[in-house]
Amino acid sequence: MDDVERAILITFDESGAIDSELKSQAVNFCQQIKETPSICSLCIEKLCFCKLVQVQFWCLQTLHEVIRVKYGSMSLEEKNFVRKSVFSMACLEGIDDKMCAVSDSPAFIKNKLAQILVTLIYLEYPLIWSSIFVDFLPHLSKGALVIDMFSRLLKALDDELVSMDYPRTPEEMGVAGRVKDAMRLQCVPQIVRAWYDIVSMFRNSDPEICTTVLDCMSRYVSWIDIGLIVNDAFILLLFELILIDGLSEQLRGAAAGCVLAVVSKRMNAQSKLSLLKNLQLSRVFGLISDDNDYDLVSRVAALITGYAMEVLECSKRVNSEDAKVVSMELLDEVLPTVFYAMQNCEMDAAFSIVQFLSGYVATMKMFSPLQEKQMLHISQILEVIRTQIRYDPMYRNNLDILDKIGMEEEDRMVEFRKDLFVLLRNVGRVAPEVTQIFIRNSLASAIASSSDRNVEEVEAALSLIYALGESMSDEAMRAGNGLLSELVTNLLSTRFPCHSNRLVALVYLETITRYMKFVQENTQYIPLVLATLLDERGIHHQNIYVSRRASYLFMRVVKLLKSKLVPFIETILQSLEDIVARFTSMNFASKEAAGSEDGVHIFEAIGLLIGMEDVPLEKQSDYLSSLLTPLCRQVEVMLMNAKVLNPEESPLKLANIQQIIMVINALSKGFGGRLVTGSRPAIGHMFKQTLDVLLQILVEFPKVEPLRTKVLSFIHCMVDTIGTSVFPYLPKALEQLLAESEPKEMVGFLLLLNQLICKFSTLVHDILDEVFPAIAGRILSSIRRVADSSGLEANTEYDQELDVILLLPSVR
Repeated sequence: MDDVERAILITFDESGAIDSELKSQAVNFCQQIKETPSICSLCIEKLCFCKLVQVQFWCLQTLHEVIRVKYGSMSLEEKNFVRKSVFSMACLEGIDDKMCAVSDSPAFIKNKLAQILVTLIYLEYPLIWSSIFVDFLPHLSKGALVIDMFSRLLKALDDELVSMDYPRTPEEMGVAGRVKDAMRLQCVPQIVRAWYDIVSMFRNSDPEICTTVLDCMSRYVSWIDIGLIVNDAFILLLFELILIDGLSEQLRGAAAGCVLAVVSKRMNAQSKLSLLKNLQLSRVFGLISDDNDYDLVSRVAALITGYAMEVLECSKRVNSEDAKVVSMELLDEVLPTVFYAMQNCEMDAAFSIVQFLSGYVATMKMFSPLQEKQMLHISQILEVIRTQIRYDPMYRNNLDILDKIGMEEEDRMVEFRKDLFVLLRNVGRVAPEVTQIFIRNSLASAIASSSDRNVEEVEAALSLIYALGESMSDEAMRAGNGLLSELVTNLLSTRFPCHSNRLVALVYLETITRYMKFVQENTQYIPLVLATLLDERGIHHQNIYVSRRASYLFMRVVKLLKSKLVPFIETILQSLEDIVARFTSMNFASKEAAGSEDGVHIFEAIGLLIGMEDVPLEKQSDYLSSLLTPLCRQVEVMLMNAKVLNPEESPLKLANIQQIIMVINALSKGFGGRLVTGSRPAIGHMFKQTLDVLLQILVEFPKVEPLRTKVLSFIHCMVDTIGTSVFPYLPKALEQLLAESEPKEMVGFLLLLNQLICKFSTLVHDILDEVFPAIAGRILSSIRRVADSSGLEANTEYDQELDVILLLPSVR
């Protein structure tokens, strides 16, 4: 081992055992070697003698860099030497009677060698090195090693230059066109013949090399003469490989990939249809079975899907009636296999199948009414959707407790289902009655399913009902078109054995809420809706995620139904007594409530219910007093004890106060200003008393920013609710808010001033005049603090800003 090889090994060392200074010296030494004029000769010599893969890789990488960067400055003799040497390595020829060591190297070394050849093709083919492909072909008789190297060359050529799957520069696209044109004229027929001979000869003795050749060939079908492949000899060979049991599954799959490339080749619609018909692809349909290898099934499924998509595309583009009939016959023939594949086989072709089915459903819009066979296809498509959206039972526990695995699976399914639900909506538009019957039957079937699949079956059926509701207009839902009335009745009246499951409970609640427009017009269902939202299926569900979501959905339902819920207020409040008590009792556990929004949503819903003018004044006062009085009392008690709070109690008590302010704020949103200040001033008096209590928080806890923010939010709400009755409280409130405000809090404070000015205009003139100097001083102080923290000095610009602020009252 010489110094160069040692240096290369050191640069590649990742063990950490090499001293960093020594490694740096080795890197510099290798870099110096790269700059020597004889670097190409050195690399080729090492490739002939050295079997260390690190050295081989370094030499090939260096050669690649030299050819890419310095090709124009290389001498003609040096170019010829490099070209001849690299070609000899690839063909297992000796260099100066020395056999190259690369032939026994790992795949990544051979791939790097192929990459160098592609770079030479980019620079020299066909003008300088016109014979590379023709010269390579005779060496294929040496056996699998050279065939493998030739296949690597063709794959690298596709990856690096020809394939349009990667972004290309205009120059690269020009070179690619030049190379393809030259290959078509010079060597493509010979290459195709070589592929055929290799596969025919080695199909039994070396299926691995045949697989490599066919995978390579499938890349080239798109731009070579299709007649070279679509002929009696080659197509017969490909189908034999696909169909014969006992052959390597990988070889059979590679043959299917070649046929898919043929099927997908761009051409005139009429010619394509003739090609598809003559292929007689129905002979491979039977391979879609769980009995076969996963990879084979996946490749054949991709072939069948691609075939179906091409037939469908032809049906849109052909003009003659005879051609349209042929295309529909081919579609009718392939569709059952497509449906079976998607329902019964695990495969990677699911997305393309959804694309195909979406396209097929789109063509059905042209047919009115649908024929019996098309109606059957619609039912099969719906069954495919139902099968595909089902969760795997193996993740049931993970999804229920929502651990890391459960979250990943739920996210995956949410994304996967998107296209399937789009397909469902399209089917629903084409055949609404068939779709509704299918969904109704799916729900009935799910309820009756065995316990080991009940959760997944029910969740899928409910998801179908939800998606159906998404596709319906508000008018159609209100009218209860078709089987909707029966569907909603079944939905509301059914108690599922698996309702304790988180996924089932959530989708059930979302689905119920989705159909509220129907319930709005059919009020006889309101008791069932309320029962669902308020009992153990909703707000009182054992799973915290479900109960919180139910609280939010309940608030949305109340917003929508509002006055229709007046007869049920007593029932609702009784059902929520235990929830409300968590906040109104003197010692509720803030660890349970703080930080969550379920209480906020429930109090907002209660406020919307009891804040309606339809509620008699006496009852309204009783309801509101029973909520505000204990809540305010809790705040008062905590304020009285504020001075004696110990460090351990303080965070808990402050969290309690914060949560109370939030639920009071939410409760007040249900009371309109006209009711509070006009027809029912007694209600307004309660809110004024509450405001007076909450403003004391600013006095006792002037530096607790979360409390200040929550009180500010409540003041915003009171400006809209009690109107000008808020004026007596504003001077004190503004003073306290301003006293300890941080610069970032000033934004919220100024928003309050903006709200007051916009709502009351000149009516707040006196109040603002009184506090304006303090406001201006605080703003200037905030500006200076920000400037100081940024390393800026206070200057005349800030003084000028202060002068402008102080002059504003007199300008007004």
